[in-house]
Amino acid sequence: MTARPANAHQARLLRLLRDGGPRSRAELGDRVDLSRSKLAVEVDRLLETGLVVADGLAASRGGRRSHNIRLAPQLRFLGVDIGATSIDVAVTNPELEILGHLNQPMDVREGPVAVFDQVLAMVAKLRDSGVAEGFDGAGIGVPGPVRFPEGIPVAPPIMPGWDGFPAREALSQELGCPVMVDNDVNLMAMGEMQAGVARSVRDFFCVKIGTGIGCGVVVGGDVHHGTTGSAGDIGHIQVEPEGRQCACGNRGCLEAYFGGAALARDAEEAARDGRSPELARLLEANGRLGAADIAVAASAGDGTSLDLIREGGARVGQVIAGLVSFFNPGLVVIGGGVTGLGHTLLASIRTQVYRQSLPLATGNLPIVLGELGQVAGVTGAARLTSDHLFSPA
Repeated sequence: MTARPANAHQARLLRLLRDGGPRSRAELGDRVDLSRSKLAVEVDRLLETGLVVADGLAASRGGRRSHNIRLAPQLRFLGVDIGATSIDVAVTNPELEILGHLNQPMDVREGPVAVFDQVLAMVAKLRDSGVAEGFDGAGIGVPGPVRFPEGIPVAPPIMPGWDGFPAREALSQELGCPVMVDNDVNLMAMGEMQAGVARSVRDFFCVKIGTGIGCGVVVGGDVHHGTTGSAGDIGHIQVEPEGRQCACGNRGCLEAYFGGAALARDAEEAARDGRSPELARLLEANGRLGAADIAVAASAGDGTSLDLIREGGARVGQVIAGLVSFFNPGLVVIGGGVTGLGHTLLASIRTQVYRQSLPLATGNLPIVLGELGQVAGVTGAARLTSDHLFSPA
């Protein structure tokens, strides 16, 4: 079992080294509210645990040169991002830089046993590649609400068979390390905060538009989960009274009108109805349509595809506008598979938000695409488990 910090001061030092890389004792002293003698005591205790190591001489600051301190280079974190239709698995070093990454298609509806068998097979491949012999912690993202303290999915609408499954316990036994479980969009938000577009922002939204639609809510640098783990479930906010039937059982939800599944359905309908020869051609060639096909058609100037993107973006923007007026974030990040639709989608979302929300809330509000793409979730998962390891026992 990997050692844990003994107190909040040590935890703060570990996270500074994770996020900023090696630092001298003097540099660490500039960042923490500790006397020089107390800092020396805490650093020496961390050196004894093996969580940190000396790392060469620091640059002179006018006196005797001290050693840099860095996280132990042998530390390894595992990040797993389970989406509706695919799985990403990555291994990181202690600074959360990705050392190895695999992606495989997988339908989450096949259930937790089949999905975790696939995860473990991918983990074995990464181990065999030599990037890690074992793990000091693992973070897992799933596409549904999670009761965070226990790591248990709760009534996830697109995950039949997962309700109440002890995901944290099951993976911990298989991997032999502590495991943390959270909603996938929360981990996307953490990834963008760690190494992406939200690095310097403390209060922001991260909206994931994939098969479904969710929102990570970050408050003061921490993810807000809500009482039952369902904070940010914006895909089931109603946008049309008595509208389309949604997978959750209600009518008129945002997800019933936009997101990967709804977009594919509308595009295939347009192809079969003769409204889009370009989509009809792609449907005949591929047998089905997805967001990537709609992006191809839109880039070729297909008016129906452009309308689908704009209408969907307007509905997403309608929901985000209400959230912006309520929460007043400093940034809105848009991510997920459907963001392959690019700036047409982003422009439609921005137009709706800036039109509906008050200027006081939107005057300095960037609405941007995420920077990390496919690795945002696994980066966030690694951060989640490192946060756990770098917390007092």
